[in-house]
Amino acid sequence: MHLQPHEGTNEKQVYRVQGFTCANCAGMFERNVKSLPGVTDAQVNFGAAKITVIGHATMAELEKAGAFENLKLAPDKQKIIEKKEPLWKENRNVLLSVLLMAAGYFLAYGYGEDAVVSALAFGAAILIGGYELFIKGIKNLAKLRFDMSTLMTVAIIGVAAIGEWSEGAVVVVLFAISEALERYSMHNARQSIRSLMDIAPQEALIKRGSVEQTVNVDDIQVGDVMIVKPGQKLAMDGVVLNGISTINQAAITGESVPVAKTRDDEVFAGTLNGEGLLEVEVTKRVEDTTLSKIIHLVEEAQAEQAPSQAFIDRFAKYYTPAIMVLAVGVAVVPPLFGADWGDWIYQGLSLLVVGCPCALVISTPVSIVTAIGNAAKNGVLIKGGIHLEEAGRIKAVAFDKTGTLTKGFPEVTEIVALDGRNEAEMLAIAAGIEKGSQHPLASAIVRKAEQTGASLSLPVDDVQSITGKGIKATIGDRLFYIGSPRLFDELEFEVAESVREQIVTQQMQGKTVMGLGTQKEMLALIAVADSVRDSSKAVIDELRALGVNKTIMLTGDNQAAAEAIGKQLGVTEIKAELLPQDKLESVKKLRESYSSVAMVGDGVNDAPALAASTVGIAMGGAGTDTALETADIALMADDLRKLPYTIRLSQKTLSVIKQNVIFSLGIKLLAFVLIVPGWLTLWLAILADMGATLIVTLNSLRLLKVKRR
Repeated sequence: MHLQPHEGTNEKQVYRVQGFTCANCAGMFERNVKSLPGVTDAQVNFGAAKITVIGHATMAELEKAGAFENLKLAPDKQKIIEKKEPLWKENRNVLLSVLLMAAGYFLAYGYGEDAVVSALAFGAAILIGGYELFIKGIKNLAKLRFDMSTLMTVAIIGVAAIGEWSEGAVVVVLFAISEALERYSMHNARQSIRSLMDIAPQEALIKRGSVEQTVNVDDIQVGDVMIVKPGQKLAMDGVVLNGISTINQAAITGESVPVAKTRDDEVFAGTLNGEGLLEVEVTKRVEDTTLSKIIHLVEEAQAEQAPSQAFIDRFAKYYTPAIMVLAVGVAVVPPLFGADWGDWIYQGLSLLVVGCPCALVISTPVSIVTAIGNAAKNGVLIKGGIHLEEAGRIKAVAFDKTGTLTKGFPEVTEIVALDGRNEAEMLAIAAGIEKGSQHPLASAIVRKAEQTGASLSLPVDDVQSITGKGIKATIGDRLFYIGSPRLFDELEFEVAESVREQIVTQQMQGKTVMGLGTQKEMLALIAVADSVRDSSKAVIDELRALGVNKTIMLTGDNQAAAEAIGKQLGVTEIKAELLPQDKLESVKKLRESYSSVAMVGDGVNDAPALAASTVGIAMGGAGTDTALETADIALMADDLRKLPYTIRLSQKTLSVIKQNVIFSLGIKLLAFVLIVPGWLTLWLAILADMGATLIVTLNSLRLLKVKRR
């Protein structure tokens, strides 16, 4: 049961709305709710089909405010099970109206246009197809509220009054078909977000003590142990306690390849378990899961107006009254100079209908909703229409190096065995000494040994750390040292000049060089570096192809390491040895030269630079709350390849919005031209307006097809 707030409070209530057909109707519903006693404010999110109410109002009062469109409400957290009926079944009245209109034309052909039977068929088509429209239009007319429903009702009554039954039927049928298709198209656009809500199961198998029981997600507590069987979806976020499996995280991160998970690994609600049984400790309540945050942020993003949408809303504010004045002028002025009143009133009425800015008003929001929904399904969280549009204008991108362009952890890049020694044997000795150490460089050596199959079972004794320089240990009866070149300067032998040259060469390439030796000689050199991501070079090239001509790498690393990686990737500028404050200044300076600048980082130590950029883009948003909070766009997987996809989607969105606006205004301009010779008929006006709305919506839905290459 949903509890209503007490009277006089300013409690916030969020409801899901079923029945929205157009942006204008959503605006009218918002105004009606705001005027309710006890409501201090209300905001409709048309894209997400939700309303937020501040104050006190019962659901019955809210539904009464939306009765003009037969709107139905449900509490935000209540699961809505929509009846999935075929398109034809949902629109029986439209089909019947089409059949009656066809019958009317058939009868008119057989008995003449003025025959009573044909007029009756056309009249029945008008009543059945336009019943809901007339009810709404008459209510609006009584309140002197002039919208599309009012204009249509007046127009159809007018043509019926002068005996143009066939034209009235055509107008009603065209309007009804267009409304049905527009509803269907908008439903598809919203479905890209609603499908996210159905990803996570509503129940989970929880083990409390020795008892396993199925528990609703609302009743699961942090710290509970969730049992996830093979092939099941996870209901909650958590950390793996026991078990090994692979998990398909595509729903959250957009990754197509399942990810291996074992003890202490993080897992997310809505992801699909593979072949293993997992015990997962729940770390977040259901409303705080990563999936819940994604859904919330995406829905909020749809409510936020993009710059083009704000402009169109301002334009429509002046455009609609101007059209009304022009329509009255067309109806009244020519007859004052002797023209026929009936003809010009008809033309004025047609102008009113064609001038309705439905297509123009919907041109931007439907594009934004579709694009943001598509991005969310592909693992990219865009937190508002403004960020979507700005991403499409990006001409310069600044990258953090470590963990963004590189993998963020060191790897062995080269092993130089000196004086003809065996490389695998040298690696086995180094790994044997280092396997007990937690140092990142030691981990890199052990990983390399595991990858190459080198032995990790050498008998190592007396392991001792040499602070800041390295480590020593005994293998058999020999003492070995591994560490920085400085360590070997203090031993009993002189390092050969040729070996020193190799060390310097490796260091100039940005690598960390470690030596392996005994007290009397150097045995091998091991070079370690933070390796470049496999995708980084391709991403830089693809950005260049998308028109991003400036790519700059910002790093706290030394100049040599930065130069080596920067040249490998082909970035246009490299800035090294930077503190977070220096990164911030670099981004600010970049904005002086480029109007739209993106900063790509991990969302933690890059937060100031992310905030200073036009568009802050965080990597790996699924695992870090910081990234979700600080960035304008979060790439949910740790996958840089999603950056070109995001920019391409944004560019395509800008292009679609531009096409929609030009088409919406162009078709109206053409209709206005037809008024001069008196060629604009009422059914042509309806076709122009409803056709434009439909084409704009369908054009926007093409954004669902933009995929990552």
